[in-house]
Formats: sequence, structure tokens, C-alpha cells
Amino acid sequence: MGKNYLKPDYIFESSWEVCNKVGGIYTVLSSRAKTLQDEMKDHIIFIGPDCWKESESPYFKADSALFADWQWAAKEQGLKVKVGRWTVPGEPIAVLVDFTPYFEQKDEIYGWLWENYGVDSLHAYGDYDEASMFSYAAALVTESFYKHYLNSQQHVVYHANEWMCGLGALYINNKLPQIGSVFTTHATSIGRSIAGNMKPLYDYLFAYNGDQMAGELNMQSKHSIEKQTAWHVDCFTTVSDITAKECVELLDKPVDVVLPNGFDDSFVPKAAQFTRKRRAARRRLLEVANALLGEQLTDDTLIVSTSGRYEFRNKGIDVFVEAMNRLLRDRDLKKNVVAFIEVPGWVGEPRKDLQERLESGKQFDTPLEVPQVTHWLHNMSHDNVLSMLKYYDMHNRKEDRVKVIFLPCYLDGKDGILNMNYYDVVLGNDLCIYPSYYEPWGYTPLEAVAFKVPCITTDLAGFGLWANKVFGHYGELKDGVKVIHRTDYNYSEVADAIKDTVAAFSAMSQKEIDECRKKADALSKKALWRNFIEYYHEAYDIALRKAEKRK
Repeated sequence: MGKNYLKPDYIFESSWEVCNKVGGIYTVLSSRAKTLQDEMKDHIIFIGPDCWKESESPYFKADSALFADWQWAAKEQGLKVKVGRWTVPGEPIAVLVDFTPYFEQKDEIYGWLWENYGVDSLHAYGDYDEASMFSYAAALVTESFYKHYLNSQQHVVYHANEWMCGLGALYINNKLPQIGSVFTTHATSIGRSIAGNMKPLYDYLFAYNGDQMAGELNMQSKHSIEKQTAWHVDCFTTVSDITAKECVELLDKPVDVVLPNGFDDSFVPKAAQFTRKRRAARRRLLEVANALLGEQLTDDTLIVSTSGRYEFRNKGIDVFVEAMNRLLRDRDLKKNVVAFIEVPGWVGEPRKDLQERLESGKQFDTPLEVPQVTHWLHNMSHDNVLSMLKYYDMHNRKEDRVKVIFLPCYLDGKDGILNMNYYDVVLGNDLCIYPSYYEPWGYTPLEAVAFKVPCITTDLAGFGLWANKVFGHYGELKDGVKVIHRTDYNYSEVADAIKDTVAAFSAMSQKEIDECRKKADALSKKALWRNFIEYYHEAYDIALRKAEKRK
């Protein structure tokens, strides 16, 4: 830790993904929690939305004795909160707040935001209102707790994640100037939107005007809150060098610190348990593939996968399918390949015919109809993955050496087919492939290497750039991570590079594979939170010093 850093006595951290597993930020916060909890024992308080109301949250354990007197006071003030622990390693304190009562004050709140910070909420739609009311509620929780227990003698930090928590950061900035504020954008809303709208992002980054693009892409309100928060907080941060460039060009504001995303290896099973879990994952993945395809694929089949959010172009799912299609005709491929696409789509239900086959325990020699998908979707005819497989006539025929299977659900252990959670599945892979076009950091490749699975990523992912920096050169398969150069326009070369890498992997000896796995594991150790937390200490210090000056 820095010699003269000011240390926070309390940190309040708000995010839509506290105790609410919807995306990568959940992993950032839940895996970092233990490191901060070890340092600050119960002085780090996470604030999330109460999405569960009467039903029980699988990620939260209520505790009526925690800050019991404040819980009572908060209730008296009209705050609807649940106080307890987030059920992740370190079990940090979490406060879930019901934000729905604030909808009726929405116009006043937005008016205040406009008058004080020039935030344009006029064009709001979709999740903007919901996120903003939660963010407002999170700030009220912090204010109430602060006034109940703390005073300006303590060093306090309020850390807001993503545009969704910007309103709360600005409220704290205005009403409690003695608190140091930190804002982290994990991806600029406008950058993600440019990429998602099939516009070239990188070659033209210098020429894009963020405000103008926000108007063109109907993103004025999200962009506005994000930009004003970046400008007004004490310390503005992002997660990688690649997103830092985006912030300069699209928000007209350089970041104060880059906070790379780490991992906590308490999620990774040790020694004998690891081997046992890896065997179980492979067995289950092959059982599902065999039942669906009517095959008898054996354990020497190469299991590869991609996963993450269903952003077809941004996450490189399109180029993954393209690469598997080219691999079908590759003479250098030495093994059969089963390629899983594990991204949550618009799931209807698990396939009954597949469930029956799996329960029967028998072997089958005929495929089920549509042998490319494990769950029925609501939009079978308009799904991007299925449409692309159909376009390329990839029907998982008996003679095909590469089979592609779409697993379109959250792997939470209760999907009805695989019934294993993601971390128990990922270690069954031989190789993971994440050819992202837009990826501020990239948790999926970091998780893969933490589970000793070599992976392919690109230099448009923050993690890929970081890996190159650690290696001192572009990552190769033998380093545990193959980093492919990706631009706005080289889709075809990327697909070829993936195809060639998988073919090369299929020809490796067991000794070479073991070495590759060892290198992947070694790289993941360098990305543990204990090595990355120092960047947070720097951010807290910047925020606290500015708050000190205001006192």
C-alpha cells in the first residue's frame, strides 16, 4: 500500500449488481469483496437494489441485529431497507433498498439534477428511471447511515459503479461534501452503443463527438448522467487502458486512475477436488452432447466454449461461429470438437425430449430435431446464433468433426439440462475462446485461466492488453493465453486465427497441454485482487484528499 495514502474508515459502494447477478460487474464486486473485507472488517458496506421484495434472494442473508438501531431509524425516515450479508467469500455487509417509492418524486429529482448539474433526463427511456431511482435511494441510505453513526472526523468514501449510480454520486457530492466520491465507468454507454450499432469504433474514436453520437443513437440521458458524474466526482476511474481512451474521447474527461479487475481464487477448487470436478464437468458436457446429437463422443473430444453476455458482435459470438465453420474443413484438426456457446438468450424452457434422454441413461444413435440447442427459445426463428448456424448449414451431422451446441441459459445449477453452475462447468473445457470486439476488461478469459483453462482473446479486450503487457509480447498458446490482433475490419483474419489455434491445440502432446495449463494458471495468479487492490487505495486517496480540502 502507498506510504502516505489516506485510508478510508468507511466505504459505501453502490451498484445495480450488488446481490443481483446480471453481468460482469457482479463478478468485479463480489470477488473483490473479500480483499476489502479482510482489510476493513465490516467497514465496507455494499448497497444494492431490493429486486426480491417478498421472495428470498439467493445472494443475500438478512440480519435484523446488524446496526439494529439504525435499521429502526431508517424505517422512521421512510427508507425501506434490508440489512444483512452478501453470500460471497468474505460475507461483506450489504444493504438492499426498495427504490420504488421514489418514482412519484421522479420529476422533482430530475429537476434538481438539471438545475445543479445540467443532466438531461428528458430523453429517458427503458432502464434509466429504474436505475436513477435506485441510485437516489442508495445515496439516501448512505446519508442516513452517515448522520446516524459518523461525522467529519472519519474518512468516508462513496464509490458509484456505472452511469446507473451516477445520480447518487452527484447527490452525495452536493449534500455531503465531506465524503470523497469515486465513480467507475466499466464501459462508456456511448462506446458500447457505437460498437453494438455496427459502427466502427476504434479507427474513428478520435473523430467521434460523444454528445453528438448520444443524440444520433438516442442515448442522451445515459450519456449525460455519465458525463456529468465523471466531471463532478473527486476521482473518476475505469477498468482498462482501452476504456480510458474512450473516456477521453467520448466523455471529454481523462480518468484519474485505471482500476483493473482482479479475481479471488477462493472460487477455484484445490488439488484432488479440482480433478474430481473437472472430470464431472467433462462427463456432464459430453452426456448432454451425446444425448442431443445421438453420438458416442469420448473423453478425448476437444471441449471448447465461449460465454458471457449475449452481445452477438461485441462479444465476438459471430466470429466464434465463423471460426467453427471454417474448422469443419481444416485438415490439421486432429480431434473431434464440441463447441458450446454459453450465453443467456430468450429462453422458453429446457427441452423435454433432451431431459427424457438424459434421465434414461441410454445411448442413442439418432439426433434429436434441431440438435444445435439445449433449450427452446421464444424467438427460435430470429435468434442470431441459430440463424447463423442455419445460414452456414451447420446441422451437427454425424460426419461433422466439429459440433456446435447453443446452451442459451444462465448456468446457475438449475437450468434443467446441465444443472451445474458456471464455475463448475468452465473447468471442464480444454480451451475457451473470447474473440471480443468490445470488451472493456474481460472477466471470462480471466476466469478461464484461473481454472487452468488456456484461452483465446483479443487485443480489443482490456484483459488481452494486460496479458500482452505481462508477457512483453503478443500472447501465444504456449503462454496460456493467445491474444489475437483485432481491428474494426479484420473479422475474417480473426476467424482464421481462431481456427488455426484450435487445430494447433488439437495436435499438442499431453506434456505440451499440461505446460500450457500451468502457464494459464501462473498468469491468473498475477491478476489476483491482492495484486490489484493498490489501485483502489490510490483512488480512495485522491477522493479523500479532495474531500479534506472542502472540510
